[in-house]
Amino acid sequence: MDSHSRKPFLRRLAIALAMVVVLTACGTAAFQHEESRLTFRVVRETPGWYTGMPDGVQEFDLPVAASGEAVEHIHAWWWPAPGGSPDAPAILYLHGARWSLTGQLFRIEELRDFGFSVLAIDYRGFGKSDGDTPTEKSVYEDAHVAWNWLAARQPDPRRRYIYGHSLGGAVAVDLAASLSAADGAATDTPAAAGLIIESSFTTLEDMAKSLTYPWLPVGLLLSQKFDSMSKMAKVKVPVLIVHGAADRFVPVRFSEALYEAAAGPKKLLLIDGATHNNSMRTGALQYRDALAEMFGLGAGAPPRASAPRRLGLTQ
Repeated sequence: MDSHSRKPFLRRLAIALAMVVVLTACGTAAFQHEESRLTFRVVRETPGWYTGMPDGVQEFDLPVAASGEAVEHIHAWWWPAPGGSPDAPAILYLHGARWSLTGQLFRIEELRDFGFSVLAIDYRGFGKSDGDTPTEKSVYEDAHVAWNWLAARQPDPRRRYIYGHSLGGAVAVDLAASLSAADGAATDTPAAAGLIIESSFTTLEDMAKSLTYPWLPVGLLLSQKFDSMSKMAKVKVPVLIVHGAADRFVPVRFSEALYEAAAGPKKLLLIDGATHNNSMRTGALQYRDALAEMFGLGAGAPPRASAPRRLGLTQ
C-alpha cells in the first residue's frame, strides 16, 4: 500500500461503505467484486520511476490451473544473484497493492544486493498476468504456483525464503503457514528456510478500521480476511518482521502484534526514519545484520534457529 494514496483511499472506502446496502441488494457477487477492487487498487499504468529492465532479469509466465477453470498465467521475473551461483539463497517476492512488478523494481534490487536470487511475480489481474480483479483466494494460489517453481530452481530447502511487503506480507504469511502445516503432515510440499514480512498488517479488518473509524462494522462486510494474526502462530520457520518507524499508513503496532503472535524464532526490526516503502534503503545495514542474525545469510554460516527473542529493535 502506498502512503501517498491514503486520502484518496479513505474517500473511496467511505463511498464504498455507503454503497453497501445498494450493492448487497444487487447481490453478493457485486459487493465482493467491489471489495476486491478497493483492496488491490490495481494501477495499470507503468510508474514514472520505472526506467527499464535491468540486465540479467529473465521474464516468463507460469500456468495456474485453478480448479474447474481455464488455465491462466502469472507473469514472473527471475533475477539470479550476483555471480549466478546456484548455491545463492533464493527468495520469492510478493508485492502489495496498486503497483505491478515495474513499480517494485527498487525493492527487488535491494534484495538482490543482499545476495538473493529473486523470483518476483505479478498476481493475476496485475501487470502482464492474466485475469481481471484479484481476490484473496487467487493471490494465495498464485503464490503457491510461484513457490513450487522456486523450489524446483533451488532444491535446497535451507536456501529458500519468502518475502512479502504490505498486503504481500499477508500473502507471504499464508504461504509460510501452509508450508509449515504441510511439513508437519509429512507431505512432499517444499519447505521454506525463513519468512520476511515488511510494513504489513494483522488483518484486513484491522487495517480498514485504522483507516476509517473503529466503530464501523467492517468485519461483517468483508469477505476477504487476510488474517495474518491467526496464521502467524502456525508458521514454523524463523520470521523477520520489519517496519518503518515513521510509517504513517500501516501502523507499527500491527508488526508488533504479529511479532508477539509468532511462535518460533523471530526478530522485530523497526527502522528509525523509514516510512512505508523505504525500510530496505533507509536501514540497509540493519537489514543485512538482521538477515545474518536470523538466517546466517551474508555471514558464511548455515541458517540457524534460536529461541524466540526480541532483538535489534530500533526506535
